[in-house]
Amino acid sequence: MVVSIDIDYHFLFDLDLTPSCILGVNLTKDVSKMANLTITQVAAKYNINPDTVRYYERVGLIPKVPRKENGNRYYPDSLQHWLEMLVCLRHSGVSVEVLHDYTELILQGDATLETRKELLQEQVAVLKQRQADIQRSIERLEHKIFLYESGEIKQDKSYFKEYHIAEQIAKERGESGESKA
Repeated sequence: MVVSIDIDYHFLFDLDLTPSCILGVNLTKDVSKMANLTITQVAAKYNINPDTVRYYERVGLIPKVPRKENGNRYYPDSLQHWLEMLVCLRHSGVSVEVLHDYTELILQGDATLETRKELLQEQVAVLKQRQADIQRSIERLEHKIFLYESGEIKQDKSYFKEYHIAEQIAKERGESGESKA
């Protein structure tokens, strides 16, 4: 016998499932066609660890998961869609903390559509800043490699000043951009 709390969360989703979003989904197994999946099956379907699914439930990212009489969790289609949204957003670089805010907004309904959009726009800005930081690091490392290849590495030169590291550290801390060195 199955104890069921049948809540359809599917209507709450506003995330377009693009091919890049579902790359991690394991559709080669028949579990994708099953209505109620165990935690092991749903984890396999989305190529994540069952402990990740439990963690998402524990921190409130997944609405209440129904259980069978024996206490085992089962995931109906609606919760599978919900989990898919979480996996897609995590795969897009959204932090668990932001996901928590986002899922709370979804549960509040359409009145939060604009707020959800703004939250995602903020995440794009965070990712673009991270991308710029990574690009700067790549350029510095490539320059350092060039110094080895050209033999300039043997010169006694401070790249700390050349790269304005002190100013960047101060900027990240919110201090003035002037160097104290």
